[in-house]
Amino acid sequence: MKASLFRLGLNLWPPFLFTGIHVTDLSDDYRHARVELRMRPWNRNYVGTHFGGSLFAMTDPFWMLLLLHQLGSDHYVWDKAGEIEFVKPGKGTVHAEFRITDEALADIRAATAGGEKCLRWFPVDVIDAQGEVVARIRKQVYARLKPKARTTTKAS
Repeated sequence: MKASLFRLGLNLWPPFLFTGIHVTDLSDDYRHARVELRMRPWNRNYVGTHFGGSLFAMTDPFWMLLLLHQLGSDHYVWDKAGEIEFVKPGKGTVHAEFRITDEALADIRAATAGGEKCLRWFPVDVIDAQGEVVARIRKQVYARLKPKARTTTKAS
């Protein structure tokens, strides 16, 4: 699917649309994404800063989605676990950027080549307008080569 259309779909997806989460960039090769969380009355917590669930939600699907597009339909790709550390109160518009490296892809492909599962942690920081870290998030992604792809690969 064309990245610009996929980005539009994500921005219209109700969990993002109604929480102020906006995908500002999704590269055509699905190697990079940038996401913003805009402060809204409905995503503030009791003390007037970003609700922690919204900070986590803005980062939730991106490592899995980028890897899924990079590894292709021959692999299962799922989110396995996630962690968040709140560093400072978030106010205003905050953002997070995701980049899939050649090294990460090569490592995952090598680890899954024989059908084994690969669990890999990916970090991302949520940054405020002053360039300061608001939250540190880690997502663990599960990847495994599908059985049909293993037999096709061995036959080649």
